[in-house]
Amino acid sequence: MNLEKVLNVPTTGEVNDEDKKFIVAEFNQQKIVFQVHNVNKIHRISWEQIEKPASLYKEENSHVIGVIKWEETMLLLLDFEKIAVDINPETGINVQRVKTLGERERSNKKIVVAEDSPILRKLLLETLDTAGYGNVTFFENGQETLEYLLHIVEEKGNLFEEVQLLITDIEMPQMDGHHLTRRLKEDERTKELPIIIFSSLITDELRHKGEKVGAIAQVSKPEIDRLVLKIDENIL
Repeated sequence: MNLEKVLNVPTTGEVNDEDKKFIVAEFNQQKIVFQVHNVNKIHRISWEQIEKPASLYKEENSHVIGVIKWEETMLLLLDFEKIAVDINPETGINVQRVKTLGERERSNKKIVVAEDSPILRKLLLETLDTAGYGNVTFFENGQETLEYLLHIVEEKGNLFEEVQLLITDIEMPQMDGHHLTRRLKEDERTKELPIIIFSSLITDELRHKGEKVGAIAQVSKPEIDRLVLKIDENIL
């Protein structure tokens, strides 16, 4: 995938094969190669350093899902999942996979979802509704999700009368899904809440991280039909 074309950057013209630079990424159970102008350095960034994008980048067609203050400059965090889905929709969440599960009854169980990608929030809303789960509340990152759930505990005294299940992505600004899960499982008031990690980063090599923090299940995007079955097991 040529990021120059994806981001509508003025073309630099033809580049000799020996001068071309590529980044190989693996997510959503596939490998994708991104062609870039150059690679400067590899930096390790804490999710606490990533801020929500300003309104300028919040449109549905924006490729930016986070902003990082780095020394004297600003870095834009791209939504690579959206880029991949825009080019090949078959790689994303597909409502048809839910329809293969057959006719389903409606459920009034409340689900909370932590997902930073606008396009994936929209797809999840559509597919979960098709699966019979129409009572879904979305948050853009783990920090907002944690604050919401703790507010319910403080106001209502009982979390489980208000929320029956949490679905969380891993990579999110301000607080990632693993940290969110660990915080909830360490709190006596919230530790019984079922948590499913739904992420493009679920691999055999990384699965132990979700198990360690206490997730009841881990599902790789875009296996929405498997996610729905895991919801059924733990909520109905």
